[in-house]
Amino acid sequence: MRIGIVGAGAIGCVVGGLLTKAGRDVTLIDQWPEHVETMRRQGLRLSGTCGEHTVKVKALHLHEAQGVAEPFDAVFVAVKAYDTAWATALGAAYLGVPDGVVVDFQNGMNDERVAAVAGRGRTLGCVITIGAGLYEPGHAMRTDAGAVGFKVGELDGRDTARVRELARVVSDVAPAKVTTNLFGERWSKLAVNCMANPLAGLSGFGSAEVRSEPVPRRIALRLAAEVVRVGRASGHEIEPIYGLATQRFVDAAEGRGLAELEADIAASARHLSGGRPSLLQDVLRKRRTEIDDLNGYVVAEGRRLGVPTPVNAAVVELYHRHGVGTLTPDPKNLEPLARLV
Repeated sequence: MRIGIVGAGAIGCVVGGLLTKAGRDVTLIDQWPEHVETMRRQGLRLSGTCGEHTVKVKALHLHEAQGVAEPFDAVFVAVKAYDTAWATALGAAYLGVPDGVVVDFQNGMNDERVAAVAGRGRTLGCVITIGAGLYEPGHAMRTDAGAVGFKVGELDGRDTARVRELARVVSDVAPAKVTTNLFGERWSKLAVNCMANPLAGLSGFGSAEVRSEPVPRRIALRLAAEVVRVGRASGHEIEPIYGLATQRFVDAAEGRGLAELEADIAASARHLSGGRPSLLQDVLRKRRTEIDDLNGYVVAEGRRLGVPTPVNAAVVELYHRHGVGTLTPDPKNLEPLARLV
């Protein structure tokens, strides 16, 4: 399988680097010139929970994609949610037909966006449960030690040979499983992203601290409860969040089993090792965030379906007060949300 990865960020590099190390034919395509040049010159350095490795990878600048001579069998779209359309169009242009697939390898609910460009019959989804960071050119770090790394599925929920093959391939990076409830998994991951990402970006807390510190944990719990209500209203059975039953979040937001759920959320942070959620990484690098594609998506869907989402709306409003690159993380930024919950 010839694999092209459009977006050599933290996840793209950990996946692409470890697949290359396992002997897979992988090409990384990215828009950060210094990063591409560093990988070419020194190799891709991987560290963290995946071990220390330097891998000689194939890395291209965006404009060099035109030099791809042999079509890819699979293209992983691993860019930010707001870049989905153009990245899918770029990758699909170098995809083999008729059996080539484009894989949504992102945060947020982008499968239909990908399918609208690549074609629904050529689109697969992959929910990412590994954590990673990219803090300097040519060096990606894996930050989790989870038991499952990927959940791969067809948009229509079928268990097919191609989805099983993709799961087998990405198992070279971390354990993977086939899901027949892709969108239930997507809503679960969206809940995790809506809990951890914005609170980390506002406060500067890392992935573990968002779960272990009482103030962000209490806010996160309420955010997740709203996500569950909206996801259910949209017709999906949402898979467990942090391995915990989704109904527990709804109940806790209404005052039932709150202390027990908080204790279990704190315990779930034990497999994390100092990682920063991707949105905090963007804030620190003064980049545009995915807030409108995470909490903003929940607010928009809640409005469409008549489900109140006051805490997610407050999070989005806090981010909209800042232009790109002007937010300074500080725990005090959580105070308006703490008062709300």
